[in-house]
Amino acid sequence: MDFFKLKEYKSNIKTEFSAGFTTFLTMMYIVPVNAIIMSRTGMPMEALITATAFITIFSTILNGLFSNTPIALSVGMGLNAYFTFGLVEGMGIPWQTALGIVFLSGLIFLILSFTNFRMWVLRSIPLDLRRAISAGVGSFISFVGLKEMGIIVDSKATLVTLGNFHDTNTIIGVLGLAIVLMFWSLRIKGAFIIAVLLTSIIAWILKITPYPTEFFSLPSSMSPIFFKLDIASAFSLSFVPVIITFFITQLFDSIGTSSGVGNRAKLFDNEEGMRKFEKTLGVDALASTSGAFFGVSTTTVFAESASGVEDGGRTGLTAVVTGVCFILTLFMLPLFKAIPPNAIYPVLVMVGILMFSELVNINFKDSAVSVATFLIVMLMPLTYSITTGLAFGFIAYFFIRVVKREFNYINTGIVILTFISILSFIVR
Repeated sequence: MDFFKLKEYKSNIKTEFSAGFTTFLTMMYIVPVNAIIMSRTGMPMEALITATAFITIFSTILNGLFSNTPIALSVGMGLNAYFTFGLVEGMGIPWQTALGIVFLSGLIFLILSFTNFRMWVLRSIPLDLRRAISAGVGSFISFVGLKEMGIIVDSKATLVTLGNFHDTNTIIGVLGLAIVLMFWSLRIKGAFIIAVLLTSIIAWILKITPYPTEFFSLPSSMSPIFFKLDIASAFSLSFVPVIITFFITQLFDSIGTSSGVGNRAKLFDNEEGMRKFEKTLGVDALASTSGAFFGVSTTTVFAESASGVEDGGRTGLTAVVTGVCFILTLFMLPLFKAIPPNAIYPVLVMVGILMFSELVNINFKDSAVSVATFLIVMLMPLTYSITTGLAFGFIAYFFIRVVKREFNYINTGIVILTFISILSFIVR
């Protein structure tokens, strides 16, 4: 096992295998969750389960072998919701075109992986705005989760109002949310997937949804969604802001999550560590570009990788073990199909809560930051568009800096993003 340099990183095979299995348990939920969310676009759930499992296996094992880091990748929560509810349902974009948009944003990320542009963009946008974007995406996906559970519904008088708590499906959603909150707060390993399964069992016992008659089957074909992306239709001026939104969100998510997980294990504290960091981002970009061909939304680094790091994982062997474990999910189609949607959407709300917590680190004493943050966090869910929230945030930030003549806070990156934000309203 010299390939993974276990001795150099003061690890061993037993520890790496245990850490890899721990990461698998904590992020296994992504296969049914992503499939249920993206199936709302009209894509077959069976094919989505296979595609989600496959891209997770491919990207995670590749990262373990190429970058030698204990970091797993899969279809990103937040952008999959934006893909479904923002682009396809909200803007009426065919899912084939939406996959083309994912491909183009991933391709940009991949090409720029060979340059310093990513770090330039990261340094151009203030840390507080980056945190605001994370919180805004969190508020958006939580809003989607609450809506899909029936906890909030539309209202002609007030736009939104409280849902029908006499509806059994809504009750199951509330119960699922309580369970996932309880398990997460108690720091139970695999809290998300355990909460999903427990909520599903309750729904089966109460006969709210039919229970599975079998648990395993051969993998379903990906052919209904494989290579069905429409890149030509995605080449439109009106889609430029959407492509930029995917790119920026993926950039922040990948860099932020990778550095956060790496810092816990001090993986990127030296020159060799930074090379591994760049390799991980390269795999992330390649996985997103490839994932569009397989029929899934943006693939990115998973924060749940931290669970494996906490369990002692220090090398790519942890990631390889995690990827191999995900092979099992290819054969779990009957079980995943029997999971009721309201056992899944509480996880979406919980992920949103975790992302929303970034607000605690924002400097609200800075007027430009506070206004931009407010608009980003409020308008992403209220307009049902991450793009619109970003656009208002960048425009407001630039405007207030100019009004206050704080030109030292304005750089080329901010100017370019503000211009793109204005353009997003002109080309609608």
